Amino acid sequence: MGKVLKPGVTIKGTKEGLLFFLDDSRPFTAIMNELKYKLEHNNAAHIWDGPEMKVQIKLGKRQITKQEELELRNLFAIRKNLQIQGFESEAGSYLLEPEHGIQMLVGTVRSGQVLQHVGDLLFAGDVNPGGIIQSTGSIFVLGALRGLAHAGVKGDHTAIIAASILRPTQLRIAEIISRPPDHWEEKEVEMQFAYVHGEQISVEKMHLLSQIRPEKEWKEPYHRGI
Repeated sequence: MGKVLKPGVTIKGTKEGLLFFLDDSRPFTAIMNELKYKLEHNNAAHIWDGPEMKVQIKLGKRQITKQEELELRNLFAIRKNLQIQGFESEAGSYLLEPEHGIQMLVGTVRSGQVLQHVGDLLFAGDVNPGGIIQSTGSIFVLGALRGLAHAGVKGDHTAIIAASILRPTQLRIAEIISRPPDHWEEKEVEMQFAYVHGEQISVEKMHLLSQIRPEKEWKEPYHRGI
């Protein structure tokens, strides 16, 4: 006989309302699928259709991102009488804060692969046609960008996309989409960057970045020794 898996979502009633315990050993997507099924189909004692009930979500040792919190809140909106009061994590803050600064990754994004990142990303490698690179911040590719790049995926219009060889199939910054010209200047070897200008995406040479995005310019002298 196969091993019976315990539920990833456990619900307990209290005087204050309902407690939802989410198993921190399961992938977040699996928890969301199980929770969605229970909210849509489990109507035992008609608790989903009763009076307004306060909900507290227990995450165990798990921390979640703001996007995951939004997904949970949207899911609970299926049942109008369930009102989320808060989230609790044994790790302290229930929110997983993204790392500050820029993070470097090395490799190749091949056709069919998707690289997702939180924050600014410095990617040393190539993004091949059919590959996708996404980030909530800016994207800097030290290599050839020949696939799809999407920066500022949560709505950051100040994000940029830069590459040593900028030949993308498509560029996206926030919700703005730009398709490149049919023929890129193959003789152009200088690093370029894309940015939002008005309601469209424009491309310029890298040395113009400080003029177009002066807030990103390094203005203080560097004194620290090595």
